Amino acid sequence: MRTLKDRIRHTVLFEGIALTLLAVFGAWITGHAPTELGVLGLMMSLIAMSWNLVYNWMFDQWDNRVRDMAPRGVGLRIVHALLFEGGLLIVGLFVIAWWLSMTYWDAFMLDIGLSVFFLAYAFVFNWAYDVVFPVPRRAADVADGMSC
Repeated sequence: MRTLKDRIRHTVLFEGIALTLLAVFGAWITGHAPTELGVLGLMMSLIAMSWNLVYNWMFDQWDNRVRDMAPRGVGLRIVHALLFEGGLLIVGLFVIAWWLSMTYWDAFMLDIGLSVFFLAYAFVFNWAYDVVFPVPRRAADVADGMSC
């Protein structure tokens, strides 16, 4: 199990590297200034964190009112993820169009590109993080010859 200190390091590294990559490569791809893309990345990060909090709170409210307390299955999790990403895409569309003075179509294409980037980036980052900072093994598991 990871410690709070490790989770903070993970979050800071994840966001710092992502914002740097977004500012440098986003500027190169779109022709906008790195500072514009860096600030956009920071805004989108804050929006995603806020949306995550609000969306999951609303989802839990709905879940507690409508469903029985059976475990949440794969189908519900797929719908949950799609609605979360859909909401983030809609908000992102307007923020990107406003911040970069783009058409909605161009903003939509950039928003989709950001979503694909973060999907791949999260996978690669988390895999690399686990290699560089392995999950600590519990003493009892090591003594039993089991791995976490």
